[in-house]
Parts: sequence; C-alpha cells; structure tokens
Amino acid sequence: MRDLMTIIKALADESRGRILLALQGRELCVCQIVELLGLAPSTVSKHLSILHQARLVDSRKEGRWMFYCAAHEDAPVEAREIAAVVSRLLAHDAGAGEDAQRLKQILKMKRDELGRKQNRC
Repeated sequence: MRDLMTIIKALADESRGRILLALQGRELCVCQIVELLGLAPSTVSKHLSILHQARLVDSRKEGRWMFYCAAHEDAPVEAREIAAVVSRLLAHDAGAGEDAQRLKQILKMKRDELGRKQNRC
C-alpha cells in the first residue's frame, strides 16, 4: 500500500505528469527537461527525484550529464501500469500538444548550448 501511495503522490503534480509524458519512448537529459518546463533546474531536479523514488523513471549518468527515461521492465508493475494510464490520459490534454511541439525544437538543440543558456550543465 505504501508503494502505491508513493506513486500516486508522485503523479499528483502537473509538472511531474508533463515530465512523465515527455519521457515516453525517449531519454532526456535534465537540461532538456528544464528547457521544456521552463522551471529552475533545482525544481526540476526535485521533481525528477520524486519520480525516481516512486520508481516511475530510471536515470543514468554520462560524464556531466544526467539522463532520465520512463521506468524499465524491472520497475514494479503498479508503477508501470499507473504511468501508462496517466500518460494516455494526459496525451489528450491541450498542453501535451504544446509540449510535444516544444520538445521537437529542444531535441534539435545541443546539450552544451542548453547548459550554457541555463548555467547548469
């Protein structure tokens, strides 16, 4: 029950839902997520930490870059099922279309440029 409540609480925030949707089928670095959400890097890192603790996302470090993706097969079934339902429901939201278009532009940018722009990476 505790794990399920952690997952539900993690998804009870619009920004975390947007992150989860953006990570469907792809891996993003923190700088790309910061650019998409338009939030402070520390705020995005906190959101990612909450999603990671709920086992909704996986992470890996490559040099100075931190990457996140949707939870893999080894994540709890509950986490994967709830994430899938939330992603399907959010995909029909008007803001999701805007995020998808913005993400296309962000993916064309070099991570180094994003890092310098954000003074982060």
